[in-house]
Amino acid sequence: MIDKLEMLIALAREEHFGRAAESLGITQPTLSAGIKQLEAQLGVQLVWRGSRYGGLTPEGARALDWARRIVGDARTLREEMRAVHEGLAGTLRIAVVPTALTVAARLTASFCRAHPGVNVSILSRSSVEILSMIEDLETDAGITYLDNEPLGRMVTVPLYREEYHLVCPRDAPLAQRAAVDWGDLAGLPLCLLTPDMQNRRIVNQRLFEAGVVPEVRVESNSTVVLMSHVAEGGWSTILPRDLAAFLAAGRAVTSVPIRGRGAHSVGLIAPWREPHTPVLEALIEAGGRLEVR
Repeated sequence: MIDKLEMLIALAREEHFGRAAESLGITQPTLSAGIKQLEAQLGVQLVWRGSRYGGLTPEGARALDWARRIVGDARTLREEMRAVHEGLAGTLRIAVVPTALTVAARLTASFCRAHPGVNVSILSRSSVEILSMIEDLETDAGITYLDNEPLGRMVTVPLYREEYHLVCPRDAPLAQRAAVDWGDLAGLPLCLLTPDMQNRRIVNQRLFEAGVVPEVRVESNSTVVLMSHVAEGGWSTILPRDLAAFLAAGRAVTSVPIRGRGAHSVGLIAPWREPHTPVLEALIEAGGRLEVR
């Protein structure tokens, strides 16, 4: 039944029979047959059907909750049994907000040194996407904001507090300041992350509180794109301190601290499940030991 439950999870995630089948590496008829077999086993209709996928029935929505639990527990069991004989191995999947990628690298570097049998897959995603991916079992853990938007039922490990810097060309008017206020950013041509990113929503709020209407000329979901525009001259961007220092290295730009109220907490999140897989438990322990300046 586990494979049928995985089909239900994929279908609910993709909301399309063809895409769900593709994500599982099976044919659409195989997926459709699997869902029908699951319905027969449970004795209820799980999916509204018409000319296309019509969503889950109320029974299907309830079954989806159980499917996520059962599939998650089954994966944990398999990994625990493998770890007994082989030690920690496999692939650890982590989804990370773009502004935390440098800290994610620091965490996974120390983790991989301690557990060389584990490979790591890191994806840059928005905070909303990270929560959805964890819920749908597409990723094992995430690194995201802990205190700005609801996380739901998650295990959380704080890693650092985000402090913001203005990154601008060295010849920009504010480049020689020891620090700036949010109000000083009025009139600057900015390149910022896209509005779906939580960092952008935080930055927008800080600017709004300072009475600044941002002049955003360039938007991207890539911090590399933002820094490239700053390096080309004429634009400025706002990034967390650690990431700003990393991306500014070797470039003709300056990173200036922005004064303001308390920074937001960023940390590791994982599903609230006991026990965790051995690999995920080891990552949580590594997160607790990580020291971020």
